Amino acid sequence: MPIVLPTRLWEYLVATIIIILAPGPSVLFVIARAIAWGRATAVATVAGNVLGAFTLSVVVAVGLGPILQRSHLAFTAIQLLGGGYLIYLGIQAIRHSPIHAADMTQQGDDRPSTWRSARDGYWVGALNPKGMVFFAAILPQFVDREKGHVTAQLISMGAIFAILAFFSDGSWGLIAGTIRNWLATEIKRLVRMRIAGGVVMISLGLFTVTTAIFHA
Repeated sequence: MPIVLPTRLWEYLVATIIIILAPGPSVLFVIARAIAWGRATAVATVAGNVLGAFTLSVVVAVGLGPILQRSHLAFTAIQLLGGGYLIYLGIQAIRHSPIHAADMTQQGDDRPSTWRSARDGYWVGALNPKGMVFFAAILPQFVDREKGHVTAQLISMGAIFAILAFFSDGSWGLIAGTIRNWLATEIKRLVRMRIAGGVVMISLGLFTVTTAIFHA
């Protein structure tokens, strides 16, 4: 399969950085591991997480690529549904931010091995609903259907996402591991972080829905 980059690469990079920086399930999981067990565990978790995210992107690309290549209606419908679900996830993140913050400081005393950290991170990345919505609803906006090779374009964008996520989430983990005591002793900081992530998800969801409506 050829490596085909999207025509609007720079726009895609901006959207990717925004969604990666938003503290969603993967980032929160990495920070929780960093608070509980330090930087090494966090980095191993990130490595597994981005591999899981890339696996998810390939599954979505193989499933959606041929459909998006043939049907503009399916293209619009996926954006609308995905944007709506992203808004829902953002609202839920804000509503349940105190619970999520509390969970981040209660990881137990059993320090996981490097392999277990990577394995746990993999499944969080592969089953991340934010990632699913991003790959299914937001990536197609940057596909050049006239260029062809839609599946290859989606997989290439998924690879770019994974690479950027490794450095971004890894930075989250290193920082959180360094200031773990400061984060763990003030739950409100974690609550505000989760709320900020929810706001970003809602904004991206609204943007996705609006884009789909105006380009329908």
